[in-house]
Parts: sequence; structure tokens; C-alpha cells
Amino acid sequence: MANERAVPTSRFSRFAKLGSLATSVASNMLFEGAKSTLSGKGWDNKSLLLQPKNIKNLATELSHLRGAAMKLGQLLSMDAGDLLSPELAELLALLRSDANPMPHKQLITVLKEQWGDDWLSRFSHIELRPFAAASIGQVHLAYHENGEQLAVKIQYLGIAKSVVSDVDNVISLLTLSRLLPKDLDIKPLVAEAKIQLLAEADYHREAQYLLRYKNALANNRHFIVPNVYKEHSTKQILTMQYIEAQPIEGITDLPKAEQSFVAQQLIALFFKEMFEFRLIQTDPNFANFHYQPATQKIVLFDFGATREISPQLSQAYLALFKAGSENNRDGVLNAATQIGYFKDTLRDSYKDNVIELFLMACEPLRHDGDFDFKNSQLASNIKDAGLQLSAQAQQWHTPPVDALFIHRKLAGLYLIAARLEAKIDVRALFMPILLKT
Repeated sequence: MANERAVPTSRFSRFAKLGSLATSVASNMLFEGAKSTLSGKGWDNKSLLLQPKNIKNLATELSHLRGAAMKLGQLLSMDAGDLLSPELAELLALLRSDANPMPHKQLITVLKEQWGDDWLSRFSHIELRPFAAASIGQVHLAYHENGEQLAVKIQYLGIAKSVVSDVDNVISLLTLSRLLPKDLDIKPLVAEAKIQLLAEADYHREAQYLLRYKNALANNRHFIVPNVYKEHSTKQILTMQYIEAQPIEGITDLPKAEQSFVAQQLIALFFKEMFEFRLIQTDPNFANFHYQPATQKIVLFDFGATREISPQLSQAYLALFKAGSENNRDGVLNAATQIGYFKDTLRDSYKDNVIELFLMACEPLRHDGDFDFKNSQLASNIKDAGLQLSAQAQQWHTPPVDALFIHRKLAGLYLIAARLEAKIDVRALFMPILLKT
């Protein structure tokens, strides 16, 4: 767990955090610029601005604001990929890491606000040091009088009230630092970042989605969804059953077949989310998936980023995956158009590159037998296709927001499968879904 660091709570203190960051960046530029000029290399504003020291400072300070910066980092990174500069990609990777936990004083403030002055009487014991921390909140272990263990997710102080101004401030800073691509229409993503952050800051909403998943997977022997304790939950505290399990990134010492099984079940769940539940948990963070080797069950955590999928969008993606599985370019074009990917003004060459990207992403659906995620060329092929798109930046536009979240989930699952060195018959998982519809 990282060291404690207070969350700035007032609008002024949060803005001041960005102001001090700008001063630090400018100072680094002046110092390094003077050195460069004296050595005869000249003065290059962009290279001075994007030096590693500034990127690290930017990521560190933005992460202390918690939710807004980290969520925006997730949204910007989930579709653009190689369209982003290496510097921005590095920054976004840093922003996706764990945040610092709140100091005890701020933690107690939240507990009293949500549970009242007698908050200690709820449990026989609650650990004041969290065992997990992320963009919106941190998780603590508590014990019922009967000895039952609970996981209590407590929202960072002030997050819900600061969403709109934080997102605007972060965008202003990224724009001034020239880290955002000039041709990227950021407005839809900014609006979505605010909506998504406000939604994730409502733990009542997350509890409802958790219960819906629990019901949907009630007869599935491969998954566990924790119970919710409504009597101990509020809009900013979510109390759940504590379930002992290993993070899936830590199961690489298990037999390869068992690792493949875990990745296979997560991809099978994705198909169910898209085409049966029409409800998708869109955050593929490794920490959201744990595994119990003794029971061979996968434990699902964190439903804050859950989204509803409309019947129309579900059908369009079914058509896209079907066409991709058949290497049908016209079918992919029609499905992508239904999803909302193409404007009338886009050139055919650009559309061809987007179609190629989709076909590459569907490669596991066309493969007969087990697809070897670790040793495939899938990642490098998608990277090359992304570079072709970046060469046509004047044509690039922001895809529909729902599509961004879906692609983020699928790309994350591919990454998990590669990390677990999984070999999966993805086509065999998809065909029963196709035959049902």
C-alpha cells in the first residue's frame, strides 16, 4: 500500500495543486533549456515540456486528485492506443496505478458523515488502514460480532463534489502541456468522464449493479459475486462480503491449463454481458478479478463502471463479431456504421483502415481450435493498424462512447489472456451465442 496523502478537498486547494504543478513544469523547462542552450543544442519547447521529469511530476500530482484525473486517464487510453503520443501514453499508464490512501483524519470525517458519530458501534472491529486503494475509494477490512469478515469500500473525501471542476482543470492542463492530440475531439470524452465519475461516486448505484450481476450469475458455477450489506452501505460507503482469493495477475504459477481456464471464463462472461445480460462491467483492471484455486471459482469485484447495453447496440456488435469471424469486410463496415463509427465525410481509405483494425481484433473468432494469446501477432498487428490510422489524424473522430467502453473491456481481456499465457478456443465460446440469436 502506498503512503498516505491527504486528498485536497476545497476547489481552491485542488486548483492550487494544478497551479503549483504548472510552476514546477515551467521551472524544469527553464533549467533544462538553459543547459541545452549552453551545450549548443538549442531550445526546443516541446521536448523540454515533455521531458520525463515533467511527465512524472504531472502524473504524480494528478493522481493525488484521485478520481477525475485517473478516470480521464482511463477514458483517453481505452481507445486511442497508438494514436496518442508516447509521452501521453506513459502519463496515462501512471495515472491508472493505485492512488495514495487517505490519512486517518479524512477517513474518520467520511465515516462520521456517512454513519454518524457512533460509527464504531457497527462492527466489532474495523481496520483503519486500507488493504486496497483506487481512483474513487479505498477498501477496509471489518469484522461482525459473529466474526464474519466484511470489505468496506469508502469513498475519498470530496470526490463527488469536485468531479466537474476537476475534469475541466485536468483537460486545461493537458491542453496547455500539448499532450492531447490536436485533432482529437475531446468534448464527448470530457462529458462522459463527468457522467461516469458522478455515476461511480454513487455507491447505491454500484450496489444495485452488483446485485444484478449476482442474480445473473446465480446458476453459473464458475463465478462468485460478493453479498451486499445494505444496512451498512450509503451513497459513499459500500459494504460487501469479504472473499479470500488471489488477484489473477498473481496466479501465473498455476498450471497453464488452469490459467487458460480463468481467461476463457472471463471472455465467455464478456459474450454473456454483451448479448444476454446487455449489462457490462467495463473496467478490465486486473484487480477486479480474483481467483480461488481450491474451488476454481473467479471472484468479481467493483461494479462502479457498469453500463447498460441497448438492444440495438448489442445486435450491431453481434453483427460485427459475426462478420469479423467470417472475414466479411462489407459486413464489418455495415455493423460499424450501425454502431456509429463513420461520418459521411470520412474517406474510404480511412474506413478501410478502421475495418482492418476490427478484423484484426476478431482474429481469435476466426481461429479454429485454441488461439495462443501469448505467442500470437495480434498485439503487433493492431499496433501497426493503429499507426496507419494516426497517419490520417485529420480524419480521426471520437467513436460512440459506449463503443469505447466495450473496446476497453475486450482489449483488457486480451491483455489478461496474454498475461496468463492462455490458449482458448474463442470461436467455440462465440458460436453458441450466435446460434441462440
